[in-house]
Amino acid sequence: MDFKYSAEAEAFRHEFRTWLEANMPKRNTDGDDEPGSDFVRTNEDDWQFSLAWHRKMNSGGWVGVNWPKAYGGRGATLEEMVVYNEELIRAHAPGIVNGLGIMLVGPTLIHWGTEEQKKRFVPKILSADEIWCQGYSEPGSGSDVASLKTRAVEDGDYFVINGQKVWTSGADRADWCILLTRTDPDAPKHKGISYLLVDMHSPGVTVRPLVQMTGDRGFNEVFFEDVRVPKKNLVGEKNQGWQVAVTTLMFERTSIAAMRDMMGSVRHLTRLAQSVRRNGGTAWDDSGVRQRIAGFACEAQALRYSNLRQLTRRLKGLPPGPEGSAGKLVASDLNLRISKFAMELLGPYSQFEHGAAMAVDGGRWSYRMLSARALTIAGGTSEIQHNIIGERVLGLPKG
Repeated sequence: MDFKYSAEAEAFRHEFRTWLEANMPKRNTDGDDEPGSDFVRTNEDDWQFSLAWHRKMNSGGWVGVNWPKAYGGRGATLEEMVVYNEELIRAHAPGIVNGLGIMLVGPTLIHWGTEEQKKRFVPKILSADEIWCQGYSEPGSGSDVASLKTRAVEDGDYFVINGQKVWTSGADRADWCILLTRTDPDAPKHKGISYLLVDMHSPGVTVRPLVQMTGDRGFNEVFFEDVRVPKKNLVGEKNQGWQVAVTTLMFERTSIAAMRDMMGSVRHLTRLAQSVRRNGGTAWDDSGVRQRIAGFACEAQALRYSNLRQLTRRLKGLPPGPEGSAGKLVASDLNLRISKFAMELLGPYSQFEHGAAMAVDGGRWSYRMLSARALTIAGGTSEIQHNIIGERVLGLPKG
C-alpha cells in the first residue's frame, strides 16, 4: 500500500498549513481545549469566538472547500479533503459554527435546488450569516426516518406544517431547517414525503432544549404548530422528498470531516497518566497502565489505516465499503473505553464535574466520559452498525 499523497494534495496541504499558521487565533491552541462541539456551544462568548473564526476561514476561502468553485468552494478532491482535515487536527483549529449547513445543506441545494434557492441560500451558508439545523428524527421515527408523521397541508401558495422533531442539533441557534414532512398520508412509507426549507423564526415554531447529563443543550425538540412555509421553499418535487433526503444522507455518510482523531485522545490519556500521582510516583510508572495505553494506540493506528483503505477505494472510483460501518463502530467503542480507563486513573477525582475547582485537568475527562455514550448512538447506533456488518458484509441471517 502506498501511503504517500499526490503532489497536488501536498501542495494543497502546504497552502492550507501556511494560511493556518498565519491566521490561527491565539485561543484553544493546545489541542486540549474546552469540551463541546459546534452544536453545544451554549456559552455566548464561545459562540461568538467560533463565529468569528468561521468568518475568517471563509474570507480566506477555507470553508466549503469541496464545493464547486461556481458556488464559492475550491472544488477540492476527496484526497485534498482528507489533507484539509488532517491539517485542522494538526493545528488544533477551532471548529466552525455552521457544520450542518456546510456538510449537508449546501451540497444538497447545489444538487437539487432551483437557481433562485441557490442564489438565496448558498452564499449565506458559507458566510454563516444563516445557521442551519436538520429536521429528520421524530419521537416515533428515529432509525426509521421514513415513518415520520409531521404533516404539511397545502393552502394556496403555502404549506401549513404541524408536527414535532427531536434530537435536532443546534436548533436553538438555527435560522433555517431542512425539514422532512409528509404531504401525502395515503402514499407508501417512502413516498408522499416532501423536503422543505423552513424559517426557524416563523410563527408557530417552538424550540425546547434537551439538557444532557453533561449539561449541554445542543440537542432540541422542535414543535411546529400551523407553521406557514412558502411553496417556493420546496426542494425537488412534491411527494418525492425521500430522494432529496437520501442525497443529504449520502453527503453525511461520505463526509471525511466526521472522522475522529483517536491518536489525539491517546496522547491526552498519556499526559493524564503521566500527571496522576500513584504510590509515590505517577500512574505512567505502572507497566500495566503503559500496556493498556499502548493497546489503545495500536487500535487507533489500525483504525487510521482502515480509514485509509476506504480512501483508496473511493480514489479508485469504487463505492464506500464496509470499512465505514466498521470504522464508526470501532471508533465509538474505542473512545468509550479510553474514557472509562481515564476514570480508573482518576479514581475519586473522576467524580468532579467539568469546571469544578478541585477537578484534575479541569474535569475534562469527566465530561468526556459522560459524553462518550453519545457517539455510540449518533450517526447510527452500535447495534445498527453490528446489523449492517453482520447482514451486508458477513452475510449472516437477520435476527
